[in-house]
Amino acid sequence: MGFDKLAAEWKNKPILWHSVHAFSSLEEIAQVIVVTPPERFDWLSDLGQKVTRVDGGVERSDSVAAGLAALHDEITHVAIHDGARPLVSPEAIKATFAAARKSGAASLARRVTETLKRATPDGITTDSVSRDDLWIMETPQIFAKDLIQQAYQNVQQGDAQITDEVSALQLLGQGTTLVENSSPNPKITVQADLDAL
Repeated sequence: MGFDKLAAEWKNKPILWHSVHAFSSLEEIAQVIVVTPPERFDWLSDLGQKVTRVDGGVERSDSVAAGLAALHDEITHVAIHDGARPLVSPEAIKATFAAARKSGAASLARRVTETLKRATPDGITTDSVSRDDLWIMETPQIFAKDLIQQAYQNVQQGDAQITDEVSALQLLGQGTTLVENSSPNPKITVQADLDAL
């Protein structure tokens, strides 16, 4: 985007603040770890003492592993959320936690509703892709603590590149329950995403 998208302001607060606030405001959540540099953490000073900071790593998986290492012993379930998704609702968080408590792993997601096409590298369509049973992954992705820790130990011991925690569980042969999101939870990626909020 040419600038720090998490610093972009919406409703007089940085995007990151809204994402962290959605979790820190819930009584059910005992600890919020923000994997971020110190200068970003300063934006969150009004969110209370259960919000703490750790340094990230080179890869996304290194940053998540750093957050997992900072968990309190009594934590039983872990929600991993993309700070660039500021519209996550408390209801969606609670529904995903409820599903994770039942199955051990759950993620917010939405069904693919658009027509999908496969194309050549030059952008020429070759065929249609059925959207049956296809989902777009969102966050939070929530797991039993021991399960996600096991998945990340497996990731760090191998050379697989993962794009989300559901992928880390798939490497263990573990499925994840999808919780259909009924409200927008866009990831801020380009300026148009900010303009649409």
